[in-house]
Amino acid sequence: MTKPTRRVLPTDTPPAQAARQTGIEHPHLLLDGEHDLCPGCGEPVAIRLMLEVIEELGCSQSAIGSIGIGCYTAFTSILDVDLVQALHGRAPSVATGVKRMRPESLVFTLQGDGDMVNEGLQEVIHTAARGEGVTCVLLNNGVFGETGGHMTATTVLGQRTKNSIEGRDAAYHGHPILIGDLLAGLGGTAYAARGTVTNAKDINQTRKMLKRAFETQLAGGGFSFVEILTMCPTGWFIETKQGPGYLDEVLGSIHVTGELKVDGQVTTTAELSEKRG
Repeated sequence: MTKPTRRVLPTDTPPAQAARQTGIEHPHLLLDGEHDLCPGCGEPVAIRLMLEVIEELGCSQSAIGSIGIGCYTAFTSILDVDLVQALHGRAPSVATGVKRMRPESLVFTLQGDGDMVNEGLQEVIHTAARGEGVTCVLLNNGVFGETGGHMTATTVLGQRTKNSIEGRDAAYHGHPILIGDLLAGLGGTAYAARGTVTNAKDINQTRKMLKRAFETQLAGGGFSFVEILTMCPTGWFIETKQGPGYLDEVLGSIHVTGELKVDGQVTTTAELSEKRG
């Protein structure tokens, strides 16, 4: 097989044609690409995907977000989407009110695992049980990142956090909550999925999940939910470059990715894990 000819650009003379940007650096709905989240954080990637899908669906002017309390809250000043700031854990209830008053809008929540599964577990469960036509997006890194890496309800057994230095212990701390399974099992939930941002392939799959969840809402299908596993090297006390691998091996081994409810068919996390062998 003949190797392709490698193109080498000369650098001793000015280029014949000026360089030009061929694509946008960030989504149109992101006012500024700069943020103050820690290096290696996976939340900016997840938020970018969400904004891209909102724009692709033509909902830039009709989308309304209910934002929880966490590191991601810092993004509210640079998102070109109508937003309502909720109290800790209360974003699903706020989103419910917004959707009932503005049924034509694409209404979503943006929450972390501490906000949704600790502070406001009852909020999201009742919202799903009622089949409210909103989409809840969970950024799950297994820690309260904003307060320094404390254990949350999704922290997996053995995971080291700021207040579980020796690792989460079932006998002392209890077991992690697989929130996707809880919500998928409720009659009001039309679509539920769990994605991740560890690599390009996973990012693409997560993007498809977000699109399907929003499309479910726009079609009047009921409650939809997308959980996105994100890196938090600072809260995990590891080097930045170790983030994707740690996420995949630690959180990803328990919070297994895949679609949990589609067209009324529920697939549990245990079944997803079994399929992967």
